[in-house]
Amino acid sequence: MPNAIWSGAISFGLVNVPVKLVSATKSQDVRFHQLEEGTGARIRLRKVSEQTGEEVPTDKIVKGYELSAGQHVVVEPEEIAALAPKASKAVEIVDFVGLDQIDPVFFEQPYYLVPEKNAAKPYRLLVDAMTELNKVAIGRFVLRSKEHLVAIRPVAGVLCLEMMRFADEVLVPEGVEPAQEDEAAPNERELTMARQLIEALATEFDPSKYHDTFREELMSLIQAKAEGQEIVAEPETEEPTKVVDLMAALEASLERAGVGAESDAKPKRGARKSA
Repeated sequence: MPNAIWSGAISFGLVNVPVKLVSATKSQDVRFHQLEEGTGARIRLRKVSEQTGEEVPTDKIVKGYELSAGQHVVVEPEEIAALAPKASKAVEIVDFVGLDQIDPVFFEQPYYLVPEKNAAKPYRLLVDAMTELNKVAIGRFVLRSKEHLVAIRPVAGVLCLEMMRFADEVLVPEGVEPAQEDEAAPNERELTMARQLIEALATEFDPSKYHDTFREELMSLIQAKAEGQEIVAEPETEEPTKVVDLMAALEASLERAGVGAESDAKPKRGARKSA
């Protein structure tokens, strides 16, 4: 089990469930160090003054909030500390809502809540009740001097705590929505074919079938180079941009998915019926 990064309790009403917070994910990004070509020496970044070009020691660096280009308000550490939320040992539940009411865009980072010793029964009670009612707990708690909005939901018999974005952190998709001109509206036949294609490709979600192929190929390259193999890069060829015919693309997609277009099911005029 991963090391706990916080311990406290889930609090709702007069009920407290002692829990520990552990990571639910692990980054698999391939990370590189910057090296000097030829020597292989590590490159270190230094904090340098734009005015003098000299390195600035840590005790001479202050925090500044930029109001406009080149104009900053300096805020002292003790001023920030005075406003920071007080450390808490409880996730205070304020609401229970339906999971389908929360847009996934609000979810930011998942963690697991693990019951402490002698807390298995109230923990299981909360899991079972939330699962039966299909409810998600919305609450707040303080981690690393910052207050977080969280959603707690049952997942496979355990509680998953999702760090959430606040409403003012989520952008409204203004200007993202496609144009609504009459010529952009699909006709009924196009909609029917699109529905057929979606239904043909519909399946149960299995996360294990999806892979970060770039990372896998990159790690294979690194392993090959570490073993001294000669690497020959294939020449890149840029495919010409094609103008997509929507109907032709839908028909071809349905054929590839093994589903005939609706029009294909109807016999063409003059066509003989098979004996």
